[in-house]
Amino acid sequence: MRAWVAASVAVAALAIPSSVHSESSNIELPAGYRNWELVSVTALGPPFSDVRAKLGNPIAMQDFRRGTIPYRDGAIIVRLAWKQIMDPATNAGMRLEGQQMGLSAAAIAKLLAGSVEAGPPTNVQLMIKDSKRYASTGGWGFAQFTNGKRDVVITAPNNPRSCFVCHEPAKATDFVFTRYAP
Repeated sequence: MRAWVAASVAVAALAIPSSVHSESSNIELPAGYRNWELVSVTALGPPFSDVRAKLGNPIAMQDFRRGTIPYRDGAIIVRLAWKQIMDPATNAGMRLEGQQMGLSAAAIAKLLAGSVEAGPPTNVQLMIKDSKRYASTGGWGFAQFTNGKRDVVITAPNNPRSCFVCHEPAKATDFVFTRYAP
């Protein structure tokens, strides 16, 4: 699956004129980002079928907690993603717990069908707030990394495949979808 996604991204990048995409060469993965605080967790169904954790640097976390909109320059939000897997050991434990609770076989099957956890990583995405540098994209710079290497990210604000276009529906919350889950 990862090879298919990488091939699709490569083909898509070739089909777009170079004037509307870049490698976001000025954005790197911040040192120590895996030690940042957890903002929230999301699980998405098909076609993504992934588990996502959002982390925030200290500026972003302070803004989340205070409800600061717009976010302050220097805020960074990182999204980690993993393919969903079903773990046999977890499912065995959940099946036993369901039986002990007196759930029917159908109810246990439904419970186990929704029991997923993080499997192989897919990519890391980040948003960095710099209202001057990224004025054309709501003050946010975007980057994506796969296997630690920067991917091509479409940065043109009017390109329908840009990160910014996907974030536009969240304009009221400064283009951030994530809500803080204390």
